[in-house]
Amino acid sequence: MRTQETHPARPDVRLAAARITSVDALRGFSLLGILVVNIAFLASGYRMAGLAEPAFNSSLDWGVRWFVTLFLENKFYLLFSFLFGYSFTLQVDSARRQGRPFVPMFLRRLAGLFLLGLAHAVLLFPGDILTTYAAVGLALLIFRGVRPKTAVALAITLTLLLAAAFMLLAMLATMGLDMSGRVADGSAQAAASNSALGGMFWQIVSEHLRKLSFIIVARVFFQGPAVLSACLIGLAVGRLGVLRDVGAHTRALRNLQWIGFTFGLGGALFYTMCAWNGTVHKFWGEAVDLVTAPLLAAAYAATFLRLLPYLPRLGRLLTAPGRMALSNYLAQSLICSLIFTGYGLALVDRVSPPLEVLIALGIFAVQVVYSRWWLRHHRYGPVEWLLRYLTYWRRPSQRK
Repeated sequence: MRTQETHPARPDVRLAAARITSVDALRGFSLLGILVVNIAFLASGYRMAGLAEPAFNSSLDWGVRWFVTLFLENKFYLLFSFLFGYSFTLQVDSARRQGRPFVPMFLRRLAGLFLLGLAHAVLLFPGDILTTYAAVGLALLIFRGVRPKTAVALAITLTLLLAAAFMLLAMLATMGLDMSGRVADGSAQAAASNSALGGMFWQIVSEHLRKLSFIIVARVFFQGPAVLSACLIGLAVGRLGVLRDVGAHTRALRNLQWIGFTFGLGGALFYTMCAWNGTVHKFWGEAVDLVTAPLLAAAYAATFLRLLPYLPRLGRLLTAPGRMALSNYLAQSLICSLIFTGYGLALVDRVSPPLEVLIALGIFAVQVVYSRWWLRHHRYGPVEWLLRYLTYWRRPSQRK
């Protein structure tokens, strides 16, 4: 009787484990890309103002800026958002299996995310995305019953509308209106920002609060809709169960690679030229990037998932930081703040773009080692444990 109960379940257990591993590994991969992009904005007030740091003007400095903008910027937060939407479907299914009321639990989870994100934005990094996820999560609750095709159609429509809005802004800018999207006298503002970030605690927090007044507008009108679109695609993929058996969808993944790399890289190149060349208004680049960045992010995901079975060691390395992605995301900002702001070494605007990338890789390597050690002794990451406590409103066990 015991054998009959356990043996048939083994393939399902192995399948579930493989699915979770691949998703967590993809989440770890996304976390690395986000860090390499974000560190430039944490390291200098010029980047937050949309400007290059004037102290670093060598060919290598510009090569790194172009590389990060071309291949990474605006791609990995979309990939992370896709996984947020996908995980939403897993949470819905889990609540259904356990017979738990999903909506109250998820609302508590979103409240926890919002509070964590607010503290993160004020204390460490005003470019926080957790508050955006909290707001987008409310929309996912509304759309949770839609069919996968409807979710994809909504995502495409939202993306095209957003791109059209940026095209309108670009046309207005072409007509001579000052629509640069940058604060007046950006260089002076960036220098003042660097001075504040290298100062005392209250100066750093005041500077973060000042930046938030500009960032909130960008979140509402730009990143929020883009995140929602990616989450809706993740919701559709989760509802269809595509990631449960990646091998059964090889043809679809191959098509995503062809389309994504072809149009995604073309759009990314145009966006990069608009961002750094100045010959075409940056809103044209934003409009093109809104349409093509999701394609390139999808191509990255498809390539990663297809290669993962052949690179099990890489998968194991990325799975651990992916399992505690929330803890690692916040830790990245904390470590960078200790390096670049007055909280620690105050090296703001003193680190070149190539060194920033090397520091990011070093931070992530440490997080891989730490995450693997932590998860040998605990079931959840520290912040994941806290969020789980807020979600279920009871103390979860950390014992393995």
